[in-house]
Amino acid sequence: MRIISDLHTHSRFAMACSGAISVDGLDRTAREKGINLLGTGDFTHPTWLKELKGALEPAEQGFFRLKSSSSGVRFVLSAEVSTVFTDGGKSKRIHNCILMPGFEQVDSLNEALSRKGDLSADGRPQVAMSAAELVEHSITASRDAFVFPAHAWTPFFGALGAATGFNSIKEAYQDQEKHIHALETGLSSDPAMNWRISALDKYALLSNSDMHSLPKMGREMNVFEFRETDLSYGSLTKAIREKDASKFRRTMEFFPEEGKYHFDGHRQCMVSVDPDRSSITACPVCGKKLVIGVMHRIRDLADREAGYVPRGSIPYTSLVPLREIIAYTMRKAEASMAVEKAYRALVSLSGTEFDTLVNSDINAIREHSTPEIAQAVQNVRSNKVNIVPGYDGVFGKVDLLSRESGPPPSSMWRQKTL
Repeated sequence: MRIISDLHTHSRFAMACSGAISVDGLDRTAREKGINLLGTGDFTHPTWLKELKGALEPAEQGFFRLKSSSSGVRFVLSAEVSTVFTDGGKSKRIHNCILMPGFEQVDSLNEALSRKGDLSADGRPQVAMSAAELVEHSITASRDAFVFPAHAWTPFFGALGAATGFNSIKEAYQDQEKHIHALETGLSSDPAMNWRISALDKYALLSNSDMHSLPKMGREMNVFEFRETDLSYGSLTKAIREKDASKFRRTMEFFPEEGKYHFDGHRQCMVSVDPDRSSITACPVCGKKLVIGVMHRIRDLADREAGYVPRGSIPYTSLVPLREIIAYTMRKAEASMAVEKAYRALVSLSGTEFDTLVNSDINAIREHSTPEIAQAVQNVRSNKVNIVPGYDGVFGKVDLLSRESGPPPSSMWRQKTL
């Protein structure tokens, strides 16, 4: 049984997230995307947790389903928590993802966290404790708690980010690193980038959307294969922990250049810097310090050349979300009615967005949309994608049909190829 999972999501109660996110909406969108295992997000928030308890019922061990739906979508209880602490005299912030096997365990953890922060203030709460303390509280609440660094490389909140300053997972989680078995690579890096660092070989590399609105669900995913009788929270976490390639089959990735922290840069001055071509760390326009991007940070910690593939690594596939492809070809906003109509037609053709992007016959896509959309999908499948990399909170710009004749100012034009 193929399980396509997005384990890091959010509710409408998390800062900068859409007010349209509901439990029903998560279930409906997961079906459209082709996702059949979804993190609930934000189980620390009291109001969202009450909604989850009212809407979900137990399915397989540690998994839940919507009471009012027979869709087959399963939910796993998940949250993102920001730990705020001092290390070496410096303030540190690390975002952490947590999976839990049941509501009773969630209640126990929330009670401990509520003594260190206001859980009702944000679906992604800030708690005054170290990342190690968060792991300790999670394991105390449930020995089956599964904690991993969220978007590990983002400059300001990633466990390995340039501004966070930790050079290893061991440094970030101290004596509780023994309970860390995975890390989330985030939108601005992919497995190949992480494979350059031998110290990360022991961790599974997870890819999730960290969605702030329903359409962004599934922009990164993890694909598993389980026998139906083995489907459970325990089987999921074991497959990740052991990096079992017979069960953990692959991740589906953003092109990392499209992520908003791939290159160094300064958004205010629209300056983007390729660290492989320049060693500057200050903005050449205003002199302020550049935000050091993920590519630069990984290069600094790497002890392997680019292209190295460790034994036993989980493979990956790079994708561009379907709405983004359609919007690009139509030269319209992703939220426009024309893009939505074309999206619905293609999803109806294949059943899900995942199948449209990965499995649908290109001729069928052409017949039910346009030659440009079909060609763009084919180019993504072939990794023939031009990208102006993102920097300092600015998403990269993808060119799927080679429309651009050259790079815009202050940017680096790249081609992803096999």
